[in-house]
Amino acid sequence: MRRAALFLLTVVFLLFMAGCGSQSSVTTTPPSNPNPAVSLTVTDTPPAGVTVLFFQLSITGASLSPGGVSLLSSTNPIPVNVSQLQTDSAFLGSTNVPAGTYTSLSVTFSNPQLTIYNGSGATIGSGANVCANNSVCQLTPSTTPLTLTFSTAPFPVTLTANSPLAFQLDIHLDTVIQPDLTVNLAATNGVTISQLPAPPSGTPITALGNLTGTVQGGLPYSVVPNPDQVQSLLVLQTGDGRTFDIGLTSSTTYSYPSSVCSANNFACLATGQIVKVELSLPTDGTLLASEVDYVQPAGQTVVEGNIIRLSTSAAGAIMDMILQQGPPTPTPNALPFGQRVTVTVPASGVTYTVDSGSFTIPGGLSFATYTDLVVGQEVSVVVVPGSLTTASGSGSSTPWAGPAATTFTTNSITLEPSQITGSVPVLDASALSFWLSTNPNYFIPPATPLAGPPTPAPVNITVQTTSGTTFTNFTPDSISGLAVNDVVSVGGWLFSSGVIPFVCTPTYGCVPATTIVAESVVGRPGPTPLF
Repeated sequence: MRRAALFLLTVVFLLFMAGCGSQSSVTTTPPSNPNPAVSLTVTDTPPAGVTVLFFQLSITGASLSPGGVSLLSSTNPIPVNVSQLQTDSAFLGSTNVPAGTYTSLSVTFSNPQLTIYNGSGATIGSGANVCANNSVCQLTPSTTPLTLTFSTAPFPVTLTANSPLAFQLDIHLDTVIQPDLTVNLAATNGVTISQLPAPPSGTPITALGNLTGTVQGGLPYSVVPNPDQVQSLLVLQTGDGRTFDIGLTSSTTYSYPSSVCSANNFACLATGQIVKVELSLPTDGTLLASEVDYVQPAGQTVVEGNIIRLSTSAAGAIMDMILQQGPPTPTPNALPFGQRVTVTVPASGVTYTVDSGSFTIPGGLSFATYTDLVVGQEVSVVVVPGSLTTASGSGSSTPWAGPAATTFTTNSITLEPSQITGSVPVLDASALSFWLSTNPNYFIPPATPLAGPPTPAPVNITVQTTSGTTFTNFTPDSISGLAVNDVVSVGGWLFSSGVIPFVCTPTYGCVPATTIVAESVVGRPGPTPLF
């Protein structure tokens, strides 16, 4: 499971199979619109000085001027977990816009939520937003302003027929979060906008980002007269209740466990399933899926979060997580997203998998037992029915005495990509490897008694790249463009043991005990301490 959100139009579907099987088809064509399509995505630049464990903003509006043309399907808030976008982007919306010249884009925000780990060495914040050193704090920061208008480059833009356009917002957490823990979206370069590169004429805009939702149904096509070869429409519903259509083409790839569906095609989709979809935008404005990844079956409660504290014994493990996301539900407060939960992991009877999709994980790395769990991992866990309990209180991340207010037991754990930012102290480009010295301080793996706070320390992690790793913001965009002391964000799967034969150095010691297999590496400007 991975992250993001987005949503579009409701479609009436004729029939949909309940699992891996065949289905009838109808002869029809997908909708088209001569007006150019415009989309909006969002990403994040992380801060230094604190670990932002959770930062969510809702986006309630995005409109082009003149004319106030909305890029979103309604004004209902779209919650965006910005802290999960260090190496990724979330798709917000797309619509067909009348051709013409537009001079600005206005975006409206609401409902900020912030959970941080303060490793700065001192108490930070003021007023109601105070966080002690070596503490995890959940805050509701005051935020100004709530509406931003972008009127400089890339504006003005001129839209012409059959030429889709995509904007990307970048929320710089290192800039918008202030020393008093308020949020100033208008801070210089705090929120920036860019235009994604235009594709060759007649081809879709790719890399729009992803969205996760519940499968509501599908509409297959038996006749495909359009250039994008849309074979079927997938109808999804997101966590805030919006529904939207996504075209599936002959080039759409599917990632399903063989135990769920070995066909790895449209027939694997089932009503009630939760899937993650990577999106592209063709010339006619129909959203297309480049990849569909299975997340969870219908009827299960699965949540995803970061392991921030871990205690193991012969009986299994007890782990604290900061919940990042969970199943779309009409009762979103049923689980405390952005807060600490305590999860019991039995020594036996738990299944372990790695959510690597089409990415190939190198050999020699293991995620098969509770002893392979490590602080810093991002995992999705199945909540055992009947095990979820919530004590009185808010479920806050502090105090640390004993379990969190919300506890449950799991019988299935999936390793998801973590997103970690740090600097490069050691580089071996010939081995496609480097070390990542975490920035800011990170939580370390040794078992920490659950009565006390996590033990902070900088951590050196071996980063193992492969031919499938993408590099962004380097010259060239490969490991050859990386240099010692660069600051990078790495998205990938964190394992508790490494296989890279680095030699020991007097400054940095020997090979780190953890390895992250990098799916993506993003170059960052040098760190400026936030506090």
